[in-house]
Amino acid sequence: MLTKVYGSAVFGVEATTITVEVNCVKGIGYHLVGLPDKAISESSYRIAAALSNVGYKLPGKKLTINMAPADLRKEGSAYDLTLALGILISSGQIQADTVEDYLIMGELSLDGSLQPIKGALPIAIKAREEGFKGFFLPAQNAREAAIVDGLDVYGIDHISQVIDYFNEDKKLEPTIVDTREEFFHALERPEFDFADVKGQESIKRCMEIAAAGGHNIILIGPPGAGKTMLAKRLPSILPPMTLHEALETTKIHSVAGRTQGTKGLMAQRPFRSPHHTISDVALVGGGAYPQPGEISLSHNGVLFLDELPEFKRTVLEVMRQPLEDREVTISRAKFTVTYPSSFMLVASMNPSPGGYFNDPNAPVQSSPAEMQRYLSKVSGPLLDRIDIHIEVTPVPFEKLTEERQSEKSVDIRKRVTMARDVQTARFRESENTHYNAQMSVKDIRKYCMLDEASKEMLKSAMERLNLSARAYDRILKVSRTIADLEGSDEITGTHIAEAIQYRSLDRDGWLG
Repeated sequence: MLTKVYGSAVFGVEATTITVEVNCVKGIGYHLVGLPDKAISESSYRIAAALSNVGYKLPGKKLTINMAPADLRKEGSAYDLTLALGILISSGQIQADTVEDYLIMGELSLDGSLQPIKGALPIAIKAREEGFKGFFLPAQNAREAAIVDGLDVYGIDHISQVIDYFNEDKKLEPTIVDTREEFFHALERPEFDFADVKGQESIKRCMEIAAAGGHNIILIGPPGAGKTMLAKRLPSILPPMTLHEALETTKIHSVAGRTQGTKGLMAQRPFRSPHHTISDVALVGGGAYPQPGEISLSHNGVLFLDELPEFKRTVLEVMRQPLEDREVTISRAKFTVTYPSSFMLVASMNPSPGGYFNDPNAPVQSSPAEMQRYLSKVSGPLLDRIDIHIEVTPVPFEKLTEERQSEKSVDIRKRVTMARDVQTARFRESENTHYNAQMSVKDIRKYCMLDEASKEMLKSAMERLNLSARAYDRILKVSRTIADLEGSDEITGTHIAEAIQYRSLDRDGWLG
């Protein structure tokens, strides 16, 4: 008897429906074809044990199982439940006339219980697109898949629940999630708040500008100055994610298997902080079976690189293309996958190997030559993609003991959101530009017009401070953002003067 059961494979962040054809005839043998990997090939042992423990068995006949399309490689253990049901129906042990209306995925334990799978959200989206009535999957993934409306999602703990459902012995209640209610409920609950930060008012202002324009930023300062504390709070002042952004971000985390234990939809912007020993593959994604890397996991959020010069140079250099294109393409001999990677880069670094500026009173002293050698570990092309450089100094004791509470992230976010709204209107006709940091040279010439006084100020500053040529466009972009925050249509000398302060590493003789 021939039976068809449906599963799904995930490539990149998109799913492809897999048809599992099971043919049970007289004879002996178990033949699994259709480019399965080792985990799928081993499924027969898990299936046999699971069926035995719930009162069923592998038939003593010839089983031929094809996973179509046969030229597409399948991987992982999530097809166990799909294969098991196909075998039971094909061998006549259960009746399931409506099985073709459902998509079925799950990894089996030997006792018949189910383990969570990866990629539940993109699979559910594909199932709805292709007109499936429902989706059976492990209970741990049910809320994630239930984000998709128009599809009955059944979270199950044991294979016996699915068997009973198709035998019409027991009914299952679909998991229901009010996506919009949960999404908007979680928006105003940031984990970290700028109200916790004492002092550092100038740095907070700088972070606000970076958030408003989507500018990459680097913080330079000694240990204990608060660089990491400030960086962790940046997502709390970024504009709230739209529902589309939340779905897109959740899809990536779902593919990477990082949504278990969450409520389903990610409402907060991601914050990723990889260790400096990370490899280039772990950062951008890849592997024999490509998985999203840290820059894709930080899509629509913040990627924080602490101690930037300690990262391997090859690791930092692979970020140059994703920073420009805002996506990562991973190519293999037989297929290519693309992961989105539109993120804000926040980096921090000490000014020297010892961690302190060239200060005679510092606990650890470094010569200007040592400091220059340390800073040169970060390449010019990478720094060229960072709009704002700011020095972070330690907080004095008086500020640390101050009773007055700092401004809350929610209040800062309101100003940032208003500035982003201005930019959205400005670039509404552009497909690739959404905020100031993405402006091309053509956009800069169009939207960053300066009066004569401002031009003279910028010219004087570049000559006096020996600013590099690459600093020119960055200053104009940041000036445009400062003007947007103030609700000004024109860029004035005040805006230019403030933007010039944020190019520390471009100044000749910055090391003294």
